[in-house]
Amino acid sequence: MIGVLLMAYGSPGSLEEVEPYYTHIRGGRKPSPELLKELVARYQAIGGKSPLLEITYRQAAALEANLRSSGVEARVYVGMRHSPPFISEAVSSMAKDGIRKAVALSMAPHYSAMSVGEYIRLAEEARRDSPWDLSFHYIRSWHDHPGYIAAVAETVQEALVSFPEREVTVVFTAHSLPQRVLQEGDPYPKELLRTCELVSKECGGLRWTLAYQSAGRTQEAWLGPEVGEVLKELRREGATSVLVCPVGFVADHLEVLYDLDIEARGVAEELGMRFRRAPSLNDRPAFIAALADIVLGALQEG
Repeated sequence: MIGVLLMAYGSPGSLEEVEPYYTHIRGGRKPSPELLKELVARYQAIGGKSPLLEITYRQAAALEANLRSSGVEARVYVGMRHSPPFISEAVSSMAKDGIRKAVALSMAPHYSAMSVGEYIRLAEEARRDSPWDLSFHYIRSWHDHPGYIAAVAETVQEALVSFPEREVTVVFTAHSLPQRVLQEGDPYPKELLRTCELVSKECGGLRWTLAYQSAGRTQEAWLGPEVGEVLKELRREGATSVLVCPVGFVADHLEVLYDLDIEARGVAEELGMRFRRAPSLNDRPAFIAALADIVLGALQEG
């Protein structure tokens, strides 16, 4: 039996879980009452919780079924970085279930030491601490995998149909990171641009740009341009319609449902622009098939 570990960021399952979740993100430091109130209000605005965990479990179940249909006996586990089930808990469950060889896949297509690198560190730390003999094949990046590109292009093309006008600008978005990653040689920005180029090509050519979103509230500079500023610049250039595609995310969660669907949409509407967001990949069959192909490729490698 082969194990597959899907690793994602994590999210609170209720409003009561927001504070411990936020505290975990901050390395054990509790947020100020003001910051906590603001984050709780954001979750309230999207229905009281993030659907991320539920979606990741759906992705895991669909991936497991796809692999088995391909003749691979696999069991897929879910591990989160900042909320239960934590990555360490998932690794422990795998070992107790008798899994000895596994593929670890971060649900983030683009590599950064601050994101995927941390997922891998946590999984490897849990593996080393385990009393059982368990080995991982870590998939570090899949930003240019043809199946992933095709799945994203599918969402873009579906959304573009709703625009009667032909001149639509596609704004691809991804989570911002501190600018110091550039000095550290992190491939994150280049991988994002490559994904956008490939999706545009898959769609037959798009008018597109890349924007960053959801920057952290720290004193250091973060990668830009920020999505709201990009929308304003597009409007100054005469654009009237915009399609936002969260290419850096593979599931609906706060950064999509609030930062884009509420905040970015609000900016666009104030500017008099028509706004539409491409649907998230979630457990879309084309995306699950891509994940299965990525795992199968890893198995073939070793």
